[in-house]
Amino acid sequence: MILLFSSSEATLAQAGGKGANLAALARAGFPVPPGFIVSTIAYNDFVATNGLKAQILAHAAALVIEDPAALEHASHSIHELFRQATMPVATAQAIDQAYAELSRTVGKSTSAVAVRSSATAEDLPGLSFAGQQDTYLNIIGSAEVLGAVKRCWASLWTARALGYRARNHIRPDEVALAVVVQAMIASETSGILFTANPLTGNRAEMVIDASFGLGEAIVSGQVEPDHYVVDGRTAQIKHKRLGAKALQIVPRDSAGGTQTLQQDNADKQALTDAHIIALTQLAQRVAAHFGSPQDIEWAWADQQLYVLQARPITSLYPLPAPASLAGERLYFSFNSVQGVTDPITPLGQDALRLLVGGAAAFGGVRRSGESILLSAGDRLFVDVTDMAGDKRLRKLLVNILAVGDPGARQILQRLVETGRLMPPAATLGPALVFRLLRALLANVPRVMRAMHHPETAAQPALAGCDQLLAEARQHAGEAQDLAALLTVMTHDLERSLAMLARNVMVVIAPTLISMRFIDTRLTRWLGLPAGAVLPLMRGLPNNVTTQMNLKLWAVAQTVRNDAAAAAAFQEQSIERLVQAYQTRQLPAVAQQAIDDFLDEYGARGLVEIDLGRSRWRDDPTPIFDTLRGYLRLTDPNSAPDVLFERGAHEAERASADYVARVRAGGVMRAKVLSALIRRLRVLGGLRESPKFYLIRILDAYRVQLMQMGQALVGDGVLGAADDVFFVPLDTLKAFAKGDKIDLRAIANERRTTYQFEQGRRRMPRMLLGNGETFYEGMSATSDQINADTLVGQAVSPGVVEGQVRVVLDPRNAQLQPGEILVCPATDPGWTPLFMTAGGLIMEIGGMITHGSVVAREYGIPAVVGVHEATTRLKTGQRVRVDGAQGTILLIERLEIREI
Repeated sequence: MILLFSSSEATLAQAGGKGANLAALARAGFPVPPGFIVSTIAYNDFVATNGLKAQILAHAAALVIEDPAALEHASHSIHELFRQATMPVATAQAIDQAYAELSRTVGKSTSAVAVRSSATAEDLPGLSFAGQQDTYLNIIGSAEVLGAVKRCWASLWTARALGYRARNHIRPDEVALAVVVQAMIASETSGILFTANPLTGNRAEMVIDASFGLGEAIVSGQVEPDHYVVDGRTAQIKHKRLGAKALQIVPRDSAGGTQTLQQDNADKQALTDAHIIALTQLAQRVAAHFGSPQDIEWAWADQQLYVLQARPITSLYPLPAPASLAGERLYFSFNSVQGVTDPITPLGQDALRLLVGGAAAFGGVRRSGESILLSAGDRLFVDVTDMAGDKRLRKLLVNILAVGDPGARQILQRLVETGRLMPPAATLGPALVFRLLRALLANVPRVMRAMHHPETAAQPALAGCDQLLAEARQHAGEAQDLAALLTVMTHDLERSLAMLARNVMVVIAPTLISMRFIDTRLTRWLGLPAGAVLPLMRGLPNNVTTQMNLKLWAVAQTVRNDAAAAAAFQEQSIERLVQAYQTRQLPAVAQQAIDDFLDEYGARGLVEIDLGRSRWRDDPTPIFDTLRGYLRLTDPNSAPDVLFERGAHEAERASADYVARVRAGGVMRAKVLSALIRRLRVLGGLRESPKFYLIRILDAYRVQLMQMGQALVGDGVLGAADDVFFVPLDTLKAFAKGDKIDLRAIANERRTTYQFEQGRRRMPRMLLGNGETFYEGMSATSDQINADTLVGQAVSPGVVEGQVRVVLDPRNAQLQPGEILVCPATDPGWTPLFMTAGGLIMEIGGMITHGSVVAREYGIPAVVGVHEATTRLKTGQRVRVDGAQGTILLIERLEIREI
């Protein structure tokens, strides 16, 4: 029941997070005050002896985590159980003996100790649980120690701990509590040190908060401490801010407990510069010992530094490899331009590396097999250091970000302006320039043909894509085993994006050229603001995503016109409808209509660029939820097909108006403008085609991989068929060749990491190599700053007023007709919702991302790049969205208490 700090049995399961870390530090020779651990065995014995388990679980099972009063009631009830329970005699004797031995060690008959809770569910990767359980300071005497231990056990069930564990899906029967009993350090100065800056993520900066007396004053937020920032590479103090330090908590001499003193310490530095440096050096060794940045509680007493506690800093975003504390590398989020905030499965990441790497090799930018996409937090990032540092390439990068992620563009410009980016050495060497020019010039004739004959350009381009898709399906279907499947998959993915680009991107290039030229000329010739080109892009033909959504609308009309099908959708839950469809029990008309839709679009889904994510064919829940939303649309003038046709007519009228107004300045200008608008309209819709082909190519291999995964489950190699997507490609290839590899263990580990990353609430747009993160969206200009206005990039003109619906997952959106859809980002898996939305607000996105394109085509006012839109706006709040100005006016404020 008692573990010494020197014991190798002081593990997370036996000693809890705090106890295990302190024991590890003590065994490594760090200055940890002596003490012992009352293990979880003692806690479990106490609970079992008093018959508390069933009662605790009953209270915990009845929790409503959104109800603070319910949490407090459950906590009070459980604490009362502990108060009335009796500590087993053997446990009490063991604690008494350990306390007596500790007192002899420090040379006293009854030593003052700190009694700290140490839960098995704290200090886990990504979950610190800091402050969830209780600590008791300056406890003197055996009876008082026993009482403090018992109160610590009860604190496993504080309201805050109950709520925190419930929100992080930790079951109440999975936790236990150890107690650390440690010699009390009557610190002259104490505080907290972070070995990486927890605000910016910078691993090269150490941050210290320090005050006089015990650290409880800082931990509990009762004092304004000194704040120091130290460069971890040079040991130079970068910043000091002296706090008021008007309050000091100190131990009572003999009675035990603590007392609070009021003092004037505003002009006194809690730590000398020499002590600051000594503390950072000690902290660096602690972080190196654990192999990760640490949050350290420390104390200074009698000319000695002590480590009182160390836990991982769980808020830091992971680093891509290679990374550097110097921070000279700059990484841009590939996920953000794809409209994906979720993590990507390991095999899905490797598939995207094959696609992008193959295209880069084809274009001569990189050698075959050289990685372009780097992983951090199971999201993908592109190293843009060389482009950002070279003035000639930076302009290209800025233009790409302007239409792909305007928030990232502002971040880049700020980094440049503050001198944070180091210029690279010879980025544009002659060899690279030659390769780039050769790749570009090879496609110039095809671009010119598309510009000259836009109406006939699409057919041969799409025919080449159809052939590529057919070949991939054939190769995947013919693979006889896993090794053969992975070989042909590697071959096909390495060439797919390059071949699609050759076929389709040269057709889309005239669209991008036309769009940019039209917008600049409308500004120059007519004095119109930037974005005047957007009305011309409504109702574009040949957009596969729009066609998909209109076909789903047609399915809804089929359901509406059949009495049995309409009744089923009106009366049954989404879950029952999906179950009925999968068991072939829907009314025949609905069953067939949805079959036909999924035959064509079943390969699509949420985060469809990830090979490892399920498709609508696997889980059609989003389709049924969207169909129910479509069936609520009763106004014929708001029907999506009507809106699409109306948008096309409005684009024609805008075109005629622009050309007529330009003609006043010259007939040739009008002819040029008219010709460019025609090319924009004819070819612009093809922008979505390459991705649709890629998704179906990926799906061809996904289907076969699932079959191979199922066979591996039958052989006992994997626990589930989709575990195959949680094994990296190289590992899977080695296994397929006969290497002895525990795929189940690898898949379980990577799936656990992936599931943790799914819970991460924010994804940085940009990262520096030292870990510094940048999350911001568009920032307001001085004339836009207003407490009632949010700002982003205008991507689809129009003004709409309505109620907000914040949606984080489209699988159960419950979006009502006319509501303003507010979401982190969108890919094509989201776009069926657009047909009932009155407007769109996204945190991530740009002019050419999927959500923006589809919103323009439907004529839905849309603003993207709005910083923290999903938290700053609340469902039910009324707003006015201006898709031409890029603003969201808060008409109605909702006061919603955060739980």
